[in-house]
Amino acid sequence: MFRALKYRNYRLFFMGQGVSLIGTWMQQVALSWLVYRLTDSVFLLGILGFASQIPSFLLGPFAGVVSDRRNKHRILLATQTLSLIQASTLAALVLTDHITVPIIIALSVFMGIINAFDISARQSFVIELIDDRKDISNAIALNSSMFNMARLVGPSVAGLVIAAVGEGMCFLGNAVSYIAVLGSLLAIKTTPIISEKKQLPVFHSLKEGFTYAFGFPPIRSIILLIASISLFAMPLTVLMPVFARDVLHSNANTMGFLMGASGIGALTGALFLAQRKSVMGLGNIIVRATVLLGAGLIAFSFSRIMALSLFCMLFTGFGMIVQMASSNTILQTIVDDDKRGRVMSFYSMAFLGMAPFGSLLSGALADLVGVNYTLFICGILCLAAIIPFALQLPKMRLMVKPIYERLGIIPQVATGLQTADALTTPPREQ
Repeated sequence: MFRALKYRNYRLFFMGQGVSLIGTWMQQVALSWLVYRLTDSVFLLGILGFASQIPSFLLGPFAGVVSDRRNKHRILLATQTLSLIQASTLAALVLTDHITVPIIIALSVFMGIINAFDISARQSFVIELIDDRKDISNAIALNSSMFNMARLVGPSVAGLVIAAVGEGMCFLGNAVSYIAVLGSLLAIKTTPIISEKKQLPVFHSLKEGFTYAFGFPPIRSIILLIASISLFAMPLTVLMPVFARDVLHSNANTMGFLMGASGIGALTGALFLAQRKSVMGLGNIIVRATVLLGAGLIAFSFSRIMALSLFCMLFTGFGMIVQMASSNTILQTIVDDDKRGRVMSFYSMAFLGMAPFGSLLSGALADLVGVNYTLFICGILCLAAIIPFALQLPKMRLMVKPIYERLGIIPQVATGLQTADALTTPPREQ
């Protein structure tokens, strides 16, 4: 289950990212709590989410082109250094009591720009850290587990730190955590995989990537589903401070526990995928996980009891990560190496780029009908979004099966994340 850790480069990357992601989750929780404490405005929470994530929507495709053309290792060194500067600035302003909401929004936009390039490069960098392609599956599964372990630890720690010494120390902790990831990146030695078509004009590369991704129904359907779920389900994180303080009548500790419960569910989902023995059946798992996610959101929207809310968050976290990671699995399996950055940028654009619109809409809707009805509506829309995907699933399964056969994927590959050395271009729809 942990065989990818035998590779020195991946082991360094895994440890550095693991520390940094805990700090990232601490900052995300603290930032939401800080804005809500300063303003008491649900709408401004939506604005915060919009500001931090809209750059991924606008810059995602360009970031994918850059990732395919440039050294991903150097891109990550640059983005992590800029992230360290952003977190340090935020910590200094909060600890000296010079922070304002406009400054928070501006720093969030800056961080969103950094993330647009960081996520695309990071998603496609893992393949350069593994010497044997048969272990790519395990590496991606471990990445998902690492992310959700941080999602479990970070918010819980943030809740305790906020209650004890305030939000500023969370931002400082995040800044310090970047030292670990920068150290690990500097120690990594790789041979870069860069597209041979780097001489093509930027917009030509964008068009090529778009045609490749959206000209093949399985890839197109997955990206559109991810965009829908991000639009309707991600607002849960934005609204979490309101549920903790106004619905459950508690404090930052409660928000940390709620997000920690979601993290436990997500970690369980990641381990569930890591234990799988075959790629077959992931489409059905995506459908079931999305249904579980929508049902979890609806149940959470009605809950007024802490224990029940935590229980609902377990299922919500499980459903979300299984749906997202299974979709990532299929994309990583069938995509060409020279287009990986662009396809994964579209994935990131759907995953993070649509979230700001959901945050903005949910913040505005919550001001009108309340957070409970807002989340109930979001759950219903998640259930509606999976219907077209489920109806098209038999047709998509027939399209993908020949690709798996040409790639030489065997049933015993855990989680279905195997990527072959020479990936063929998916056939165009007739």
